[in-house]
Amino acid sequence: MMTRSLAAADVRLDPSGEDANWWRQAAVYQIYPRSFADGDGDGIGDLAGIISRVDYLAALGVDAVWMSPFYPSALADGGYDVDDYRNIDPRIGTLEQFDELVAKLHAAGIKLIIDIVPNHSSDQHEWFRAALAAGPGSPERERYLFRDGLGVDGSLPPADWQSIFGGPAWTRITEPDGTPGQWYLHTFAKEQPDWNWSNPEVRADFLKTLKFWGDRGVNGFRIDVAHCVAKDLPPTLPTEAELRRAGAYPPGQHPVVDRDEVHEIYAEWRALFNTYSPPLTAVAEAWVPAERRVRYAQPDSLGQAFNFDLLQAVWSAPQFNKIISDNLDLAARSGASSTWVFSNHDVVRHATRYGLKYSDDVLRAAVEATLAGKQAADHPNGKDWLLTGGTQPSEDRDLGLRRARAVSLLSFALPGSAYLYQGEELGLPEVADIPDGRRQDPTFFRTEGAEIGRDGCRIPIPWTVSGTSFGFGTQSSHLPQPGWLAEYAVERQEAAAGSTLQFYRTALRLRSELLSGEEFEWVKAGPGVVAFRRPHGWLSVTNFNEQPVPAPEGLVLIASQPLTVSGIVPPDTTVWIQENT
Repeated sequence: MMTRSLAAADVRLDPSGEDANWWRQAAVYQIYPRSFADGDGDGIGDLAGIISRVDYLAALGVDAVWMSPFYPSALADGGYDVDDYRNIDPRIGTLEQFDELVAKLHAAGIKLIIDIVPNHSSDQHEWFRAALAAGPGSPERERYLFRDGLGVDGSLPPADWQSIFGGPAWTRITEPDGTPGQWYLHTFAKEQPDWNWSNPEVRADFLKTLKFWGDRGVNGFRIDVAHCVAKDLPPTLPTEAELRRAGAYPPGQHPVVDRDEVHEIYAEWRALFNTYSPPLTAVAEAWVPAERRVRYAQPDSLGQAFNFDLLQAVWSAPQFNKIISDNLDLAARSGASSTWVFSNHDVVRHATRYGLKYSDDVLRAAVEATLAGKQAADHPNGKDWLLTGGTQPSEDRDLGLRRARAVSLLSFALPGSAYLYQGEELGLPEVADIPDGRRQDPTFFRTEGAEIGRDGCRIPIPWTVSGTSFGFGTQSSHLPQPGWLAEYAVERQEAAAGSTLQFYRTALRLRSELLSGEEFEWVKAGPGVVAFRRPHGWLSVTNFNEQPVPAPEGLVLIASQPLTVSGIVPPDTTVWIQENT
């Protein structure tokens, strides 16, 4: 048996009297504001809606809320195209409402983490509009990544790079005099021009933004595509094929992804975060190899980084064992705690993923890749066959929900932070059948429908079994809600013993009572079983087999599915057991 004791997990009290390490084993609930609750009846979720549901969040038992972008935006990418980093989209609320939300969350014992989008702004941002007006070579254009085009008349893009959302990554502008002009880089949609982080004005302005929100009481930040921020574009740009060729660049020297100097930027941020009492937290979204991810989680950088490895895992005990072991090792190396994630606003919900019936060959290849130490995806943004495609192949919802509950309970028992995505506590599956005319994700449009995009996981969640938008608001919601959502409504599940909502509430309450240190010990179990011991003698046991397996002796604290036979763990089930002493 292997035991890990993370010395960095020793509790430290900040001079303010608050636990400076609150984030290490926090349960964090992600809110996608436009789809959580609509307080003013315009079909779009807002701060008033979130404020009205703080009691729900407190009853769920989460330690913190992570709120996706709420800034002014033209919504070219669901709010990740930011017009103004120090304001609130008027469709979502006001700064006064934001302050009210902070106060109400804090009064309920819930921290607040907000999204920061540092790779790009919106093309409506005042600095980008100033860059368009100022002309080539101006200080205003130096805040972004402009280049002259190729060819005699500059009509060809500076390189053949492709954006993550599909289509070219360079877009040509019209100059102030009306002539075709320079090109600008956008890693994502054309409405999202990339910042030039070599520019000191950009660095200084983001520090101003971070301080603005820190002074308003936020407790931390989630850093969007943290690995893409720093770039070094040579005079002659490489081709798309060269950018993607494995081994073409030494680690940390890729022109546009995961450059070493990005940590100089984050060291500046960390110095600012540490001026607060307790220090502000940060977690990086960094789709990079595991050995590189450690750097983002170090205490002199952002301090924590998302581990998306389980999110990309299939239903496999060997794969889960290796991913958990590897990431606990990485956490020990960085001094941070790990993070465990199965769903978010960018991927197919895991209640659907675990119900999709892929062929044995496909599943075997995914497991073998992990066991061989290979990345599940080589795209800079980490999208792969497990994360896109709606409900293709066919979906078994009962199977998907059983397995989703099992892996969620498993992850709640692990040392580290557990990240939940709104609606997963209801067992929501993906909504794949959305009319083309109602879709919003730029991926769908830029790939001409070849990729359906992420709208299916962003459908507003159902609060009641009836009403125009199932209690989301008083009007139809901005994304269409199918009628079957009523089956998953909060109203229905609060009244139903054994519902997924009741299960999550019980699991999170037990988690808060049981978790103490971050010690972890594997427990020898049979094939197809993942089992480990946590401090004070309680076990988590997950059965990945198609047949039941014996349970260790002890008191069952909670199970992801009803246990019909004493001493037996059914298939697709996790149980927590207090060992006999």
